[in-house]
Formats: sequence, C-alpha cells, structure tokens
Amino acid sequence: MKRPKALKKCEVSRHGIKKSRIKEQIPRSPSPSSSEEPSNEHSTGVASEEELIPREASMYDNLLMTLRSCSKSVDDVIKKRQRQEEGKSDTEDDDEEDESESFSVSEEEDSEEEGILQQNDMVDMGERNEDAETEDDPDASETDQEHDVEVDDLFSVEGSVCMSSFSSHLGCKLSEEEVENLSKRKWKYKWEEPADGMSNCKWIGTGDCFLKDVDRSSGYGLEHRLYEHWLDVSKTSGRNDFYSSKERLFFSLCNGYRDILHCNKKPFYLKGLEEDSSIMEAYIMHSLNHLFRTRDLVTKNDSKLAKDPSSAYNANLGGDSFRDHGFTRPKVLILLPLKHIALRFVQRLIKLTPLAHKANVEHMDRFLKEFGTQEDEDDEDKDELSLHTQGNSKAQKSSKPSDFQALFSGKRDDEDQFMFGIKFKRRRIKLYSDFYSSDIIVASPVRLVGKIWEAQKYKEKDVDYLSSIEVLIIDHADVIAMQNWSHVNTVVEQLNHIPSRRHGTDITRIRPWYLDRCARFYRQTIILGYYSNPDINALFNHHCTNYQGKVKLVCEYKGVLPKVLLQVRQIYERFDVDAIADADDARFEYFVKKVFPKIKDSVQGGVMLFISSYFEFIRIRNFLKSQDASFCLLGEYTEQSDISRARVWFFEGRRKIMLYTERAHFYFRYKIRGIRNLIMYSLPERKEFYPEIVNMLDGSHNMSCTVLFSRFDHFRLERIVGSAPATRMSTSEKSVFVFC
Repeated sequence: MKRPKALKKCEVSRHGIKKSRIKEQIPRSPSPSSSEEPSNEHSTGVASEEELIPREASMYDNLLMTLRSCSKSVDDVIKKRQRQEEGKSDTEDDDEEDESESFSVSEEEDSEEEGILQQNDMVDMGERNEDAETEDDPDASETDQEHDVEVDDLFSVEGSVCMSSFSSHLGCKLSEEEVENLSKRKWKYKWEEPADGMSNCKWIGTGDCFLKDVDRSSGYGLEHRLYEHWLDVSKTSGRNDFYSSKERLFFSLCNGYRDILHCNKKPFYLKGLEEDSSIMEAYIMHSLNHLFRTRDLVTKNDSKLAKDPSSAYNANLGGDSFRDHGFTRPKVLILLPLKHIALRFVQRLIKLTPLAHKANVEHMDRFLKEFGTQEDEDDEDKDELSLHTQGNSKAQKSSKPSDFQALFSGKRDDEDQFMFGIKFKRRRIKLYSDFYSSDIIVASPVRLVGKIWEAQKYKEKDVDYLSSIEVLIIDHADVIAMQNWSHVNTVVEQLNHIPSRRHGTDITRIRPWYLDRCARFYRQTIILGYYSNPDINALFNHHCTNYQGKVKLVCEYKGVLPKVLLQVRQIYERFDVDAIADADDARFEYFVKKVFPKIKDSVQGGVMLFISSYFEFIRIRNFLKSQDASFCLLGEYTEQSDISRARVWFFEGRRKIMLYTERAHFYFRYKIRGIRNLIMYSLPERKEFYPEIVNMLDGSHNMSCTVLFSRFDHFRLERIVGSAPATRMSTSEKSVFVFC
C-alpha cells in the first residue's frame, strides 16, 4: 500500500491560510531511557516521493473490525481500507484546501444543559446520557472565530497548532522500544540549572536541558487569547515585570510538558501569598492553554469534515490528521486538599479566563454557598493580604497560630469532601457540570477515592471520566500528606485506563496512543508542595512516566533550630539500620531497649512521646499497655471529651506519659502544659512543628529533649537541623549529637 501524504506544513498570511504539501515531522526530546543518537524515524525532511511500506494490523484495525457491525460509516472505512491494501485503488487526496478557512460551527441548544444538577454524592445516569458530550463541542465562541481571522501570523489557530509544544507533545509517536524503556521507570538526571529567585535551590532534569532555550519575552506557546488577557491582568494588578515574573517563569516550565516536582513552594498560609498565587496562576494558564488548543484543533477538524466528509476516510486509512480525541472529554484533573483552597483556585481561574468565555458563570451561587464567601477579584494581592490579616486577628483572640487560622479558616468539618466539574461553554463557564462533559475536574483525593470505591462496588457506576486525563496537577501536596497520601496513589493508578463503556465517543477520532494503552506516557503530572517526603518521591518516580522526561527542584535547607526559644539540650540519638523496610522495627527496638527503661525507672512524670505516624502511635500504645504504664492518648481520632480529660490528667501528674501525634497537632494545634521530658519518637514532617513542640517545655524545670533518627530520615532531618549538619549526622561514626 502506498502511504498518502502526511500533515501539511502551514504557511500563514495575513489574508488567509495557504498550505503546501510538505511532510511534517514533530520534534521532541528523547525519552529518558532511550539512546541519544537520532534515528531515521525521528529525522525531519520533505516527502517528495511516495514510499511503499508494509502495513501491519494495529489495535486500531482490530477495534474497527469489532465495531464493523455497529456503524455503516465504520464499515465503509474498513471496506475502503481493504481495497487499498489489495491494490484495487491507489487514489490520493489531491484536492487543495481553500486559502481561507471558516471556523464557524452551529450553535448548540442549551436546553439540554439546564437539566437536573449533578449532586455531590451521585451522578444521575439519566442526566449523564442527556448531558454527556464528546470533545467535538460546538460551543466555540463567535468572538473566537472573528478573533482568529484578525490575529497576526504567529498567533493564528493553524499556526499555533503547528508550532506549539502542545502539538509537538501529543503528536509524537513512541516506538515499541521507547515504550518498553519507559515502562522500566529508570530515570537519570543529566542536567541542573539554578532556580530563579531561589538562591538555595536548583532544577535538575532528565533528557536535554530546555530552560536555557526558553524565550520568556514572547508569548510563544500560549494561545493568543490567553496571552493578551494574561498581559491585561498583570497590568491591572500593577505588575510591570511580567516577563521576568515568577508566574511567567513557571509557565515556561509547565509548557515543556515534562513531569514537575516542585516541593519548596511557600504556601499562602505561611506568609507566602505572592509565591503561592504566582505558581497557581501559572498552572491555571497552562491548563487553559491546553484546553483551548484542544478545542481549537477539534473545531478546525469538525469544520473540515463538515465541508468534505469523504476526507475522513482517507485520513483514517493513511494518517492521524483527524484523530484528535480521547476516550472522554475531561483533560485536566486538579487535586486539592481543602475547600478553601478550591475556592481560591476557582476564583483565580475565572479571573484568568478571557472575557469572551466568562460572560456568565453558572451555579456560582451554589458554589459560594458550599465553599465560602467570594473575595474581590480586582486586586487579589490585597484580598490575600486581607485574608492573612484576618487570620492574624483571629490568632490574637485564640491560642491558635496565624497559619492555622489562614489554612482552615476556623472550620474543618467536611473540608476535604468535594468534587465538581468545570465546563467552558459559549461565552460562559459552567460549574458542577456532568463529569463526562467537563473540561476540568477539581476534587479532593478523599472524595475521588470514594467515587472509585463506589465504581468498584456497584456495576452501574464507573469513573471512566479519568481515562483521558492529559494534565494532572496536585497542589499543596504537603497538606494532602497530612490527610492520607495513599489516596493520591489510588487516584493516579486509576488514570488513563481503557474505559468500560463507550460514552458516545467517535472511535475513528481517538488518538492512536490511547488505543495502544500508552496514554500514561503522554500525561503530564505537576506536584506542588511545601516539602517532599519518601511517599511523594515514590509517586513521582514510579507513577509519573511522561516520555518528555522529568524536572524537579532540589534545595538546601538552613534548618529551624534558631526558632527554638528555650535554652534546652536537644539530644539526637541515631539508631543504625541497613534497609528502609526495617527502619520501623529498628526504631521500635531502640525505643524498647534504650529509651523506655529510663522512663520506667524514673519517678518524674511529664513525659511526652511525639509520634509522626499513626501506625507507630498504635504500636507504642499497645506496648505501653503490655507494660502497665501510666499513659494517656491524644491522637487525631481521639474523642474531644477524652482529649480534654487526657490534658487535665497529664498536667496534674495523674498520667505519667502522653502520646501525641503530628496529625493531631496539624488539625488542632493544642498547647500541652506540664511537659518536662520531650521524646520525639520520630521527627515531624512539617519543620515548623519542631520549634512549636519544643517550646511547649516553657515553664518546666529540668527539661530535656531527645530525638530518635536514622539515615533514612534525611528529608525530615535536613529541614530541621539544616542540610549540611544532616549529612554529617547521617554519615558520622558518632551516633549522639547535642544542640543547645
């Protein structure tokens, strides 16, 4: 069979779009595991002659045969494919495209969108069938169509599709060898670059370094409507250094479509308002850019098919020019820990959406009722400063720290139970859209895992709307780690699977790598947080397999020991262990043999055992019971009445030992009185907790502090004592270290 001509290279003029028949090869960076030598299939060139190539049956061919009896149009495509392979017809589509293209589409009836709203706990199946749509959404704005004719050459729709990293990323074809190498999950970081604005940090990455080649003074890679609107928003906010701003720099990083691990982002509740908002603004613009480019590509192809339906047959037989769909419509998944943070995200998303697409925001009243009051969007910096000031005001009236007030806003009930869809329609944004017709899904890991469990328990339910996620963003990963990080692992493992139902998708328009079960190699994952830990690193290393490669931030820490206000001897005792799998047992054995005998023989009370993990908490509780020790409990699942009773007993000396967990401190921030001997069974994940806990010794006599650690606690240790001291403490021949 002769190969028909591939995608045409674009020649853009001010009056229209002219196309020449030039074979397009989309450049891309090599996979992290593949050889750096260029292969013939990746080289660029002009297809001046037709080449005779053998054709093997693919998964796409087999899927068409399966669906042959379901659709006459599919049957016609298969027959034409067979005639082509038998050599009966070697025709080629030589019809020239018109010099200018129209992107007008028929207006969608909105009546079907005004049905019963989806509820948080259940998606009505009748509404799903009525409201579900494929990606070829005719909701393209007339304003967008008029705007596309007027823009300069660089920002025309056709030109942007040809030149953007979006097209380069999704248009790449992976070989079987590359897929096999990616499946091995072996990554080698080959380059490093200083992180702008962070003197103690640097970016390291796999593959080739692309940061030096990024042109930050242009709108390259950003859809024109978004670029112009982003400039306007920046000017309105009073920022004159847009091209060197943090949001612009981080957008350039996101636009490379590599997996990103940024775990040194100072959050808004710890006086990091500007940095947190800048990072959020960047990934929102990246998400909108991905969605708008996807819709522009689908709209353009729909327009071509409407004018010449027969062109789809040739495309299906010999090329992928019209295969622009996933299994389902949702393309972006945002995982956030709390409703308050989801409120900030939605408000910022609305502000950054061009005016032509947000004339009306549907169901905003319902959203504000469930997620909190709306802030003024004209000057977000002032709003956030006001929010932080409000937190400080509340902190003055209570014993809670200001960061606690800013994060939880005085409420915790059902703060982690939310999930909703966002759909961009004609001149408006729809909140609470059906998941299968949404462009963005915003959820907490806890709520989404509940949906996954429901789908596993009930056959009539499914989570197929996760099958075509192309951009996954996990923000405030450190807060999610305080909830339950295993939920994130469950969600990521559920992404990019073959759906259990068809959901109205046109099979002939699905991208080949979806059908070949390779979608996970094209998904971009962005993880953002205040710190990293082994669980976050494990997810990034084993579940993020983007063929473009990885980029992560590596930092050196100064430590938080100067924030300890008391003159207390802090004794760090290292226990030796050979493997991380044995670390928990080695820690428990060291406590039982070295630490507990001193507590048991002492007549002095006021001993607090601070424990980071809930599983360690249960283990120590059971051991103390077996020793008939005098102790009380203060954990995240302890009843409020029991907590009050335990605090009184411990202060009065009626209980000798108190067990206190890090998650309990995260959610309640109790100030425990009566502590004389502090023993940190395991270091806290959050570095700001260390001085808070140690400073609770204030007012005690003969106070002491003992910390247990191993070389596998390096991440926690360096955040508390500093990177350089942590390295010495982990490798030194000595096992006891003292800080005063």
